[in-house]
Amino acid sequence: MQTRSNSHATILLAHGSSDPNWVKPFEQLAGQIRENLDQSGRVELAYMELADPSLEQQVAMLSDDGMTHIDVLPLFFAAGRHLRKDVPLQLAALQRQHLVKLTLHPPVGLEPEVATAISNVVVRKLVGDR
Repeated sequence: MQTRSNSHATILLAHGSSDPNWVKPFEQLAGQIRENLDQSGRVELAYMELADPSLEQQVAMLSDDGMTHIDVLPLFFAAGRHLRKDVPLQLAALQRQHLVKLTLHPPVGLEPEVATAISNVVVRKLVGDR
């Protein structure tokens, strides 16, 4: 029987772009997150569109690797149409197809510390530009 630590994973979901310069910071962020977890959890990166790996590819790979529960954490600033409609429908279909539990979390941009960090950067830029 598998334990929670090896049957549970997280997918960081970004929008995606065909521009490799847009994708690179997300790959770096995922790498930093993996380093900070110190092997305590499996974290993969997926894109909704225009870049690989796709959400479908990552769910299939994690399912094939024996994951039974996958958290999907959107790296979005807010919950627009994609996160309110498109992604839930996609996850429902993937959950049926791969027989895994998929849980969609609110976008990281709605976390208070993200708003604080952005506010701090904006204030620093505004004060520094004067």
